[in-house]
This record gives sequence, structure tokens and C-alpha cells, in this order.
Amino acid sequence: MVKLIATDMDGTLLNAAHEVSEENIKAIQYAQSQGITVVIATGRAFYEAHTPVTEAGLKVPYICLNGAEVRDESLNIIHTASINDELYHSVQEILHEEGIYYQLYTNLGIYTEDPERDIEIYMDIAKHAGQQANIEKIRQHVQYRIDRGTLKVVSDYKQVEAVPGELIMKVLAFDYDLEKLNRVKEKLATHTNLAVSSSSMGNIEITHVQAQKGVALTAIAEQLDIDKEEIMAIGDNLNDVSMLERVGYPVAMANGMSEVKDIAAFTTTSNEESGVAKAIYRVLDI
Repeated sequence: MVKLIATDMDGTLLNAAHEVSEENIKAIQYAQSQGITVVIATGRAFYEAHTPVTEAGLKVPYICLNGAEVRDESLNIIHTASINDELYHSVQEILHEEGIYYQLYTNLGIYTEDPERDIEIYMDIAKHAGQQANIEKIRQHVQYRIDRGTLKVVSDYKQVEAVPGELIMKVLAFDYDLEKLNRVKEKLATHTNLAVSSSSMGNIEITHVQAQKGVALTAIAEQLDIDKEEIMAIGDNLNDVSMLERVGYPVAMANGMSEVKDIAAFTTTSNEESGVAKAIYRVLDI
């Protein structure tokens, strides 16, 4: 019997409108009513993951930033795994060598040196997701994030390093040149304290080696005394692989990457068809 369910957000729990469908909401609530713990496992920072989940009326624990931050149902931070200055400077040097743009995710915010590059990135993500990219809407969304304070603009990332108590949790790098990204991955692989994954075409997500969805999910399961065979994880992209490899019921989305489908016990429907709900009902024999 499944006692713990972990679901990714973008491309999995959320539809193209970045909302949780009514079918997904009801399925999660049903699972919770049966005593099953449902965890959100996302590459997003908490302050961007919490909004759509709260709007759906759900109360869940969070694995954020691919495991760099874990929060309980009461939203208390129970674990963090950051990148120290020395490790970050090594990453920075590699990215600069290849001329690759990146954002910094910290415990206090998301930082960019160039909001126009962020707009280009959103356009590219929409294109690769098969969506019609609307540059004006994307520009408005980026500005909304800036106005809201979840995206902070700095002239130099050195300003971030100078803030007391600011911890670098994730480096999110983007480039259209996949060969350049592959070279960066190869260089980063020499650092055993780093984990490198991806959440969409053209990006790489760099965290501490202990900041992986699978590592965080395993820790939660141990705290709840739940065996790996009693866990289901649902995802669509490479940053979900670490948790899919560590559970008894790995599930891929129909819109997921082939590498994810290859390790899944089964493939559910797409995120536009409430695939999370269908996966939950399938393992609960409903």
C-alpha cells in the first residue's frame, strides 16, 4: 500500500496555466483522507511554489529547490543544503568560461542581473513546452515577480554574496546552445559536492549534492517510518529522476522526457489531463 506520494509541480501537478486542476485537488485530498502523506517536490523556491498550492486549498509539506530546502505542513524549515562560497565561485567560473547566463536562488530570494534575458528564457521554455509564447504576457509576469519581490534585480551577483545570512541554494543556468550546456555539465561533474539536473530544455539546475529531490524524499520517508516500496513519486523531467529511482512506484507524465519514462513503473496522462489524479487513483485501485 502507498503511504507517501511526492509530486513535481511544473509539467506535472500544474497545467499550462500554472494551476492545480480540480481533479488533481480532489485526488490529493482523497489520498490525505486515507492517511497518505502528499509532498510537493519542486525545483521552485518556496515563495513561488506555495502560491498555486495555497490557491488550490491544499496543505502539504514541501521539498523546494530540488531538495535544498524542506518544509513541513506548518511551513517550518526543517532542512537546508546550500552551496558554500568556494563551491559557488567554481560554478561561476565554469559558467563564465562558456558565457552562460544564470540566476541565483537563495534562502531570501531569486536574483537576476538581466531581466531581459529572463524574458527570453520564458519564451524558450514556452516554445519547448509546445505553448504559444506571448511576449507581452511574459514581460508582465517577469515585472510582476520583480514588483512582488520574488525576483530581485542586481547589477552584480557580488551584491548577493555581501548580504549577511544570504545562502546560495541553487544556480539556474540557461542557454540555447545545448553543446555548451553539455560541456558545462562535464566540467561540473568533476565536483563531487554538486548535483546537476534539468527541469526543461536548455537549462541546468546546480545544487549541493545533498540537495536532490530523492535525498529529501528518502529523509522524509525515514522520519515517517515508511519503506521505499510504499512511496509513489510522479514527475516529468530530469530533476525528478533522483526521487523516481528511490521509490516503489515511479510514475512518469505523458508529457515527460523519455529518460523519465524509461525508469517509470507506468506512465500516466499529461499535466493538461490531470495525470497526477489518475496516477493516485490507479495506485489506490479506484
